[in-house]
Amino acid sequence: MTSPSSDLPTGAPGTSRPPSPQTGGRRSVRRTFAATVLVLEAFVVFFAALVAFGLRAAPTGVVWAVGGTLSLVLVVLSGMLRRPGAYLAGSVVQGLILASGFVLLFAPVRAASFVGGTALGVGIVFVALWVVALRLGGRIDREKAEWDAAQGETAQREKAQQDGDDAGPLGR
Repeated sequence: MTSPSSDLPTGAPGTSRPPSPQTGGRRSVRRTFAATVLVLEAFVVFFAALVAFGLRAAPTGVVWAVGGTLSLVLVVLSGMLRRPGAYLAGSVVQGLILASGFVLLFAPVRAASFVGGTALGVGIVFVALWVVALRLGGRIDREKAEWDAAQGETAQREKAQQDGDDAGPLGR
């Protein structure tokens, strides 16, 4: 008999792990936002590689090595965000994508500057989305944890009050 998969979310049916007290058994909003940004960016990088290939902005091997590798890394990172260091790795990849836009912008091929300028603009947009995903997602997670804690305290008080009321006249 096999053991439950460790890839399942914490507290998911079929796992022996209890829900995380930090998130109340819910998936992190920060991780959801960040994964969404990374997957969307993977598609954009892949389609940018297709454009660069079609315009012959760089040698074919270079276009597919850079574009394909970045796309694959972005998709893999989106699935690894629960691991330590994955957010840092995502930030490093954002920098690499910006750097590739700069390289294309100043490439000696005429079409490359158009592709590079566009890639640089789109890269800046995705860096902004990445920062927003990390900051806003983290804030939402903190607020949800505070709300859950407040709701837990309220429920405990209500239960204690209800237990006191249920004792009847002899319990007072």
